[in-house]
Amino acid sequence: MSDSQKNFYKKLLGLKGEFAAVNFLKKSGYRLIKRNYKTPFGEADIVMEKDGFTVFVEVKTRSSTAFGEPREAVGLKKKQKYYDIANYYMSIEGEKNISFAVVEVLRGEINLIENAF
Repeated sequence: MSDSQKNFYKKLLGLKGEFAAVNFLKKSGYRLIKRNYKTPFGEADIVMEKDGFTVFVEVKTRSSTAFGEPREAVGLKKKQKYYDIANYYMSIEGEKNISFAVVEVLRGEINLIENAF
């Protein structure tokens, strides 16, 4: 498989994971605010709201655990990026109760990790 085919497959897998995550979260009582929220600090996969909290969601989609669990791909650098994105969001939208979540999509199974960091 060529590099461009691999990149296309990864992008498609990620998009499918994000759609699955949004549907799962909606069924779990979350309300969608934004998808692919772009800021000068990077992009948040999903911004949702539930129980008075604005929740910034990182979606990690994998077809196997060959490189570890999906949640393990959310390291310190990614967490800092999400903190910066949340601060930017609040500078525009006003102070909010903020939470961070990770949604793992692995072979069609979805696992929500609330208050992930």
